[in-house]
Amino acid sequence: MSGFETWNKVRADEIIGAHAGREGSALPILHALQEVFGYVDGEAVPLMAEALNVSRAEIHGLISFYHDFRATPPGRHTVKLCRGEACQSMGADALALQARERLGVDWGETTADGRVTLEPVFCLGLCACAPSAMADGKLVGRLDAERLGSILDKARQS
Repeated sequence: MSGFETWNKVRADEIIGAHAGREGSALPILHALQEVFGYVDGEAVPLMAEALNVSRAEIHGLISFYHDFRATPPGRHTVKLCRGEACQSMGADALALQARERLGVDWGETTADGRVTLEPVFCLGLCACAPSAMADGKLVGRLDAERLGSILDKARQS
């Protein structure tokens, strides 16, 4: 469940400042921002660029290259469905379609009520238990339509 702070420039400056003097600090800063706020707000890009003496494009490039960074706030619950080959061979495509239709969102989107964000992930390391998912940080193996429906319903209701 979401326990993130609301975006705050002063707090973001504190986070950036705490890491800025270190070698290779861009990724640790991005991770720290996302850990605190749940995403990396666009306002953080120029703050980071100035603090690290790099271009805004470089910071934006890092955010867009790494799939784990979000540019928008996540829902209260996050459901990640594995899109890896082992999971696909065990029916993950049908489950992905079920999840997108049931939630009324596409990959990387959050339901209109702000409760659930659906994300693709390209391996959860549960290949022997495919298909798999991660719901609010909890791994789920041997996923089927009924179990997925239960996970989605629970997330939508809380």
